[in-house]
Amino acid sequence: MSPARRKTLFTRFREANPHPTTELHYGNPFQLLVAVMLSAQATDKSVNRAMEPLFVRLKTPQDVLGYGLEAFEQSIRTIGLYRTKARNVLATSRLLLEHHGGEVPRQREALEALPGVGRKTANVVLNTAFGEPTIAVDTHIFRVANRTGLAPGKTPLEVERALLKNVPREFRQDAHHWLILHGRYVCRARQPLCAQCPIADLCEGYPTHVHSLA
Repeated sequence: MSPARRKTLFTRFREANPHPTTELHYGNPFQLLVAVMLSAQATDKSVNRAMEPLFVRLKTPQDVLGYGLEAFEQSIRTIGLYRTKARNVLATSRLLLEHHGGEVPRQREALEALPGVGRKTANVVLNTAFGEPTIAVDTHIFRVANRTGLAPGKTPLEVERALLKNVPREFRQDAHHWLILHGRYVCRARQPLCAQCPIADLCEGYPTHVHSLA
């Protein structure tokens, strides 16, 4: 995709949604970190349903540790892989208290050192909580980047690097949110809504991918 097309693509996204953000509900960086950890291989809606009542009382790592593993497991049992995720959240809470004064660190290396926190989760936290122009590549963004020709790559890391190189600087802060929402609701894995797509004329995969990927 040419630089001119990339700029037009993101200009349209910005015009349609000037202030995009995550669909996860949270009240502070720690709650965002927990929500993103729980959202792996699960929907944002399922995480919100489980965590909205919990976040009223669980605002800090101390709160989570005081709540306890068994109670936390039971509270998130509707979320996939809940036992492993519960253990990781409590272990992360403990490390935040021991090494970071109970605060979520703003450094990638420190975030990725936490149990259950990989590069994608770190990128979401850095971008959404701390305003860093990072781009977290999930299945939606991986699909959109490759399908449209915006930033092709064989792995999430390749796509992330291509996006950071190809996305114009003025759009980089919000690119993650625009792309994930586009992949979630328009450029779906099956039966993409190409007829409703605001960037169909810019997409290098349109219309041939409609039949091959539907």
